[in-house]
Amino acid sequence: MAGLQVPSVGEKDYPILFKNGTLKLGGEREPVPRPKKWPIANILAPGANNIPDAFIVGGPYEEEDGELNHPEDREFRNQAECIKKRIIWDLESRCYLDPPAVVSFQKRIADCRLWPVEITRVPLIAVSKGKAGKTEKTDEEGQLSFHGVAYVNMVPLLYPGVKRIRGAFQVYPYLDSVVHEKTKCLFSLFRDIGHHLIHNNKIGGINSVLPKAAVSKTLKEDKPVKEKDIDGRPRPGDMQAPSIKSQSSDTPLEGEPPLSHNPEGQQYIEARTYIVLEIQLDKALVPKRMPEELARRVKEMIPPRPPLIRRTGGAQKAVSDYHIQIKNISRAILDEYYRMFGKQVATLESDMDSETLEEQKCQLSYELNCSGKYFAFKEQLKHAVVKIVREKYLKTTSFESQEELQTFISELYVFLVDQMHVALNQTMPEDAQGTVATIYTSSEQLRLFAFEAEVNENFEMAAAYYKERLVREPQNLDHWLDYGAFCLLTEDNIKAQECFRKALSLNQSHIHSLLLCGVLAVLLENYEQAEIFFEDATCLEPTNVVAWTLLGLYYEIQNNDIRMDMAFHEASKQLQAQMIQAQVTKQKSIGTVEDIEEGGKRESSLGSWGITNGSATAIKMEAPAGPGATLSILDKFLEESSKLQSDSRERILSTQAWDPSIHQNLSNTFIKEVPTKKEVSKCEDSSALLHPGFHYGASQTTTIFMETIRFLMKVKAVQFVHRVLAHELLCPQGGPSCEYYLVLAQTHILKKDFAKAEEYLHQAAQMDYLSPNVWGLKGHLNFLSGNHAEAKACYERTISFVVDASEMHFIFLRLGLIYLEEKEYEKAKKTYMQACKRSPSCLTWLGLGIACYRLDELTEAEDALSEANALNNYNAEVWAYLALVCLKVGRQLEAEQAYKYTKKLKLKDEALLAEIHTVQETVGFGNPSF
Repeated sequence: MAGLQVPSVGEKDYPILFKNGTLKLGGEREPVPRPKKWPIANILAPGANNIPDAFIVGGPYEEEDGELNHPEDREFRNQAECIKKRIIWDLESRCYLDPPAVVSFQKRIADCRLWPVEITRVPLIAVSKGKAGKTEKTDEEGQLSFHGVAYVNMVPLLYPGVKRIRGAFQVYPYLDSVVHEKTKCLFSLFRDIGHHLIHNNKIGGINSVLPKAAVSKTLKEDKPVKEKDIDGRPRPGDMQAPSIKSQSSDTPLEGEPPLSHNPEGQQYIEARTYIVLEIQLDKALVPKRMPEELARRVKEMIPPRPPLIRRTGGAQKAVSDYHIQIKNISRAILDEYYRMFGKQVATLESDMDSETLEEQKCQLSYELNCSGKYFAFKEQLKHAVVKIVREKYLKTTSFESQEELQTFISELYVFLVDQMHVALNQTMPEDAQGTVATIYTSSEQLRLFAFEAEVNENFEMAAAYYKERLVREPQNLDHWLDYGAFCLLTEDNIKAQECFRKALSLNQSHIHSLLLCGVLAVLLENYEQAEIFFEDATCLEPTNVVAWTLLGLYYEIQNNDIRMDMAFHEASKQLQAQMIQAQVTKQKSIGTVEDIEEGGKRESSLGSWGITNGSATAIKMEAPAGPGATLSILDKFLEESSKLQSDSRERILSTQAWDPSIHQNLSNTFIKEVPTKKEVSKCEDSSALLHPGFHYGASQTTTIFMETIRFLMKVKAVQFVHRVLAHELLCPQGGPSCEYYLVLAQTHILKKDFAKAEEYLHQAAQMDYLSPNVWGLKGHLNFLSGNHAEAKACYERTISFVVDASEMHFIFLRLGLIYLEEKEYEKAKKTYMQACKRSPSCLTWLGLGIACYRLDELTEAEDALSEANALNNYNAEVWAYLALVCLKVGRQLEAEQAYKYTKKLKLKDEALLAEIHTVQETVGFGNPSF
């Protein structure tokens, strides 16, 4: 018999009992689906005991919410539920909880977390072969035996929207002190009703022809228990509740029982007895916000902003009329030119020099002004210009100040001149148009240029590139996200929030925009808005690991431990599903999967992850094994982690992932556990910070926190990263790893704390000495700290690996710069050529041009410098080297122009400027001021 108590209207709890457990011999598995039965005995009509439309359907062990749901438990459960003997109930019991009972139920779950489900053996009355009405009475029949208890983690029922938990729960000996410590229950459910049950059994309630020895030998139980409706009114027709099934090994272990107050119950532990239980509510204890409501709240905070409708009838027509007037006036001016100089042009044809043309221009202007035609042309254009001002610029009122007027006139003048050129180019023959090709930089090139300026700490130029992308494509939300990430790096959180909200207004279903809006809301302490953003992200994309993890981190900040556990568990489940899917896809691609239909039942592929996967948001539970600690020591763990050696035999871990039955908060309870060497060296996942998809020699394990760290580092949310790093350090599947130390090192490099960064990189190198990311970051650290010789060695080691580091662009740039400093120009040329092939930019072409110039390869140098100038004509160093090349090849005009722009852009390299002056003095030209 098994039983549990539920809150009722009175002070005393209502007991739910499951009697008449039936012994099943081993040899075959219970069929599924099979009908559930009413907990009513002695119904003689065939099938009348079955509940209509209620069946036990089972399911994969990994989707259960209890214990014994890991891949390594599968073999044991298969034996227990198929080969060995077991006890089956298949019962469903229903009850009604009124509103006060619901409140009491919620409070007790929040306070205790574990709910006791007791199991015991009730003395049975064997049917005598003699006189039918007589019974036998022994001392054993007056007491309960084999009293055990299963601790059911009921916390998932407090998760929003969760109405069902199902799983296998291990049975332990019933000891009053232990039960009270874990569940706060003062006495056993069977204390008051045990004698009554036995008395009823003696008068015919429970009969059995099995000998008592068989019952004491078989402690396997299978029982469905239906529990409760939380609706406020009874629903006898549609309520569903729990199914319970308990199983154990059929032969207890031999040997002396341990010292215990319950020696019979100790056999449950020896036999690993467990009970399968399902609890289902008609209504969730905690309602879940509907996706529609979350979407409505997001729209209220950030109204969608569709692109503005273009005023095709007004502005376009005004510009078109302006083009027509320009064409008419140009024809009139040409007619006047041919009238005055037609014969002279026909005579001279192509022999006219610039002085003649300039003289004709002056005469034409004089004639137009004297004749009044110039003013007539102005009046002809006046109406078209007024229409542009009104229709395109929407200026219909007077200006408030003279400065505003002048600013507008300047802007209007530029626009009118540009449109004049457009109109003239349309009227001129194609052969008369200029042949200068326009170098168009793509959005990706601008992003690369901005990233280069950002890494070189030229934030003004980086912001200019990001803004240029926004001007080109204001409706592209990726551009807004990139600019917002840049603002996060510069700690301009207000502007970053504006960018992320602008991106979200363009697409309110964009997950990354929602998550970043939530992160900024947390950083700015707008916690109510943050919850809306994170919840909406999980509703729109329930499989997003990062969304669930960030939601859990938000709940941790709010000290909402139950919902934090729910979010982290859901993130772990989704991550495991993605990893399984990735492995199955990989196996399919190499032809190693022979039977796809049986793949869902085959669990051998799950053993390398060890992450609980459950269909409902319930958690496995294990006993706690360590002292508590407060959240304030997280930073201490971060500091102390750097002191751990790769051969250390001790690592800080939490007991199990997201186990609310053990600890109130992941950050509040830790234990120390001695891991294996394999666990300690879990460092192969050295994914790059800027390219998180890269893995060199990576293990197949990752964690929800490392996934989140990669996302946060990609968007430069460094302010949020340390909180996630603390969880990664304490996660059972995580801990100090190579990638963990790489992230720590990069965060300290951004803070200019090079000593700490070097310490963390030393730890990363000890864990994975062959990681190109480690050596690349070590090179950057040495380069920034001024140790170029060591940086050169690290960079050369990085590019010598078969697999590239995650971000090779800056490795090539800085290695080439070191070669130029050391006058190894041939190596510098080869290095910059590789960079130009991979990701060409102004800096890569400039480096190549400098190397070629120093090698006296002036033609190649000019080509490279021209490419650099085309990509960025505001780089003073490019103009300086162009001036040197032109001086060397004897082109005076170009040399003077290049030198003019070098001075105008204020070249900071005094040595290079002195070199230009020396060459100018040598060749005798190039400086107009001589």
